[in-house]
Amino acid sequence: MTSGMMNAPVRFSTAGLPETDRIARWEEHNAKALIGLRCRSLHDTALDATEINLQLPTAHLARVVGSPHVVERAKSEIRRVSSDAVACYLTLAGEAFFYHDDGVRLLHPGQLLVCDADQPFMRGFSHGLEELAVKIPHTVWRDLGGPRSLSQPLIIDGAVLTRTFADLVAGALRPGATPDVDEEVLLELLASVATGRAPSLSAVHLSVAKTYIEEHLTDTGLSAARVARGVGISERHLSRVFASGGTSVPRHLLHRRLERAHALLSTGEVAAVAEAAARSGFASAAHFSHRFKERYGLRATDLLREARARA
Repeated sequence: MTSGMMNAPVRFSTAGLPETDRIARWEEHNAKALIGLRCRSLHDTALDATEINLQLPTAHLARVVGSPHVVERAKSEIRRVSSDAVACYLTLAGEAFFYHDDGVRLLHPGQLLVCDADQPFMRGFSHGLEELAVKIPHTVWRDLGGPRSLSQPLIIDGAVLTRTFADLVAGALRPGATPDVDEEVLLELLASVATGRAPSLSAVHLSVAKTYIEEHLTDTGLSAARVARGVGISERHLSRVFASGGTSVPRHLLHRRLERAHALLSTGEVAAVAEAAARSGFASAAHFSHRFKERYGLRATDLLREARARA
């Protein structure tokens, strides 16, 4: 299921609203766009919160940033409006507590919470929050092979699959970006994260491998063999996966390292070309300089000189 024609992300913010109306407007927006919740601000301050929403054919994606507050999915709210959905929350910054029938959990950045949105819960963000949220229907969750009962929520620590899932969601919601996400890949990743089952789609393997490469880009010893081990597939299959995307692991690695070096040089973040090469994973500054001129048609030293002149 590819993205095809897709709605643009919708942004809602309490900024600029009368302080006395912010809670009600925030609750109203979430009831329509995501899940109905009761909210209250902490520290006697007005709620300052922003949410970016994107509806895919079956899943709903959101990025939420907010000041300290507490939200509650109460029994009365569930009886009034059932969501018939599973909610996934991935903490990006700050800590969040999650109160459920089985106790209180504390979530840290990089952890993914999966819960039944029609089971009562409370979530709190004493220092504010920044998170990604994904809502999928119960029927889709069951089709993915997720646990039929979420009487106890799942809390999954960050791993390369989780980080890839987060990258895909965040990329689709990035301000100014054209939404471009393959929902089938996204859901397959979620199924793998939630169940521990190895993903079967080559497109998922490609996304996970690219995430692994980004995280180890500065390592001069990074190789196709190491990437394959890191994502749990054979080197031969990894080669086929990248070939299906019209490239190879070495070419992709070189491309991303050159892009990183170009960004460092053009913004003047480095003192010398050799530093840009080292910070981009090149073992040899001479090899880097040759490849850079071959790719961009100008010398790395000239780009750095231009950046310094602008500064």
